[in-house]
Amino acid sequence: MWNKPQLMAAVSDLLIVAGAAALLVAALIWAARLPFFPLHEVTVTNELREIKRGEVEASLAGRLQGNFFSVDLEGIRRSLEQLSWVRRVEVRRQWPGRIEVSIEEHRPAAYWGADTGQLVNTYGEVFVAGLGLQPGSAMPVLSGPSGWAPEMLRQYQTAAEALKPLGVSPRALSVSPRLALQMQLDDGTVVELGREQTKATVSQRMQRFVENYESMLRLAGQRPGVVDMRYPNGFAMRIAAATDSRGKP
Repeated sequence: MWNKPQLMAAVSDLLIVAGAAALLVAALIWAARLPFFPLHEVTVTNELREIKRGEVEASLAGRLQGNFFSVDLEGIRRSLEQLSWVRRVEVRRQWPGRIEVSIEEHRPAAYWGADTGQLVNTYGEVFVAGLGLQPGSAMPVLSGPSGWAPEMLRQYQTAAEALKPLGVSPRALSVSPRLALQMQLDDGTVVELGREQTKATVSQRMQRFVENYESMLRLAGQRPGVVDMRYPNGFAMRIAAATDSRGKP
């Protein structure tokens, strides 16, 4: 190599460029750590419905160390995503001294199980609502094996749409360990829909229930207590127990 001056010159130039690049990186890191780029504010860019301002402030406590360049955005994101109603967080720098935070909250669609403190969001994801959850009648109760929440939400939405013409709606849907589906309506009627089968799908049984609902009411003279739709070409029905003036059987 010593006998090749052109090669030596090329290597020398390469070393000079590499050294200059290293110095530039070091200078940038040094400058970023200087107190010349302080953080002035943290802004949540969207309106929050369930998450309180105090929860956000507590989550950010101790996370805003450093300056505009050195603050740990990933740490801020992870910390905020630990809040119970947070689904997703985006954090970005906004020159010259602001951090902008966008928080996507869970939008609850149903309760997951009874008295579990868990909800199902509109994506079919189960999340823990935390303290202060106030159960009500507006949302249905879904329950089933672990991992079944997306399918249960889909089944509920399909059933709610199919039952609209009847003036009733599902109050609860549950899947047994043997994967048999049971539905309770808002009038108290329990509908046994059974397991998914090739010859008689759950959707077909649901459609058969809708088509025969008015006939069931005429036959029973009142709302049915339980309707078993697991038969291939028919159904079985049990009349709801009569109640006294105080609503007791």
